[in-house]
Amino acid sequence: MTPSEDQITEVAEVFRLLGDPTRLKVVFACLDEPVSVGNIASSVGASVSLVSHHLRLLKGARMVRSHRNGRQIFYMAADQHVRSILTGMVEHANETTAETAGGT
Repeated sequence: MTPSEDQITEVAEVFRLLGDPTRLKVVFACLDEPVSVGNIASSVGASVSLVSHHLRLLKGARMVRSHRNGRQIFYMAADQHVRSILTGMVEHANETTAETAGGT
């Protein structure tokens, strides 16, 4: 399968967004369950306003979705694809680290 130019552009944009360490931490914070902005901010060590900015960009790229419960908004990974990408990259990083440590 050869992706179209539009698909290449969209994938490149997702990787560009995930290239920011704080933004990547924000997505990881949303993988397991819906999380409020305040809790995400606490877990990643960033301000609520910075996390809100990152969430707006991630939502625009369809990496996270939100739902409102009363006055609070909760964010979660948009779908299983997001989880697969991130967990796969962590596994890949672990393999690379293990290969380097083993002298391969």
